[in-house]
Amino acid sequence: MTTLGDYTLPAIDGGTIALDTLRGRVVLIVNVASECGFTPQYEGLEQLWRAHGAQGLTVIGCPCDQFGHQEPGSEAEIAAFCSRTYDVTFPLSAKLEVNGEGAHPLWRWLKRARPGLLGRESIMWNFTKFLIGRDGVPLDRYAPTTAPASLARDIDAALRRVT
Repeated sequence: MTTLGDYTLPAIDGGTIALDTLRGRVVLIVNVASECGFTPQYEGLEQLWRAHGAQGLTVIGCPCDQFGHQEPGSEAEIAAFCSRTYDVTFPLSAKLEVNGEGAHPLWRWLKRARPGLLGRESIMWNFTKFLIGRDGVPLDRYAPTTAPASLARDIDAALRRVT
């Protein structure tokens, strides 16, 4: 069975995010953008990371420019914006695609594992969120309109689960 640990992500700093190092952690993966109406969700994502990181939560932001050209900057510009504007300290991937032929394999897997509304696999907009359990299996998918704070109950439940 495929799990989160079977994938890696290119890191925003040019390195690699080895997802197998997150075995046993709950992971929230979000496609993010710096010029979107939902961009203020960075603040809520950072709050989740700070509040639950010690208990086993990792938040990963994946910048994506496929929706309205709302992530036009370079990796350095994105990292600087996130740090300066929202004091983001959770890991960020390099800019990647979540839909189409160029979609990153992790995002293809997430979409198949947890389709959206009416069974749609495609990501409809920035700030779509996936919650992954400690066993590396996707638990749920959340719409861009879902505020990060409203995920706290699901995150708490996932953190309490023993695998």
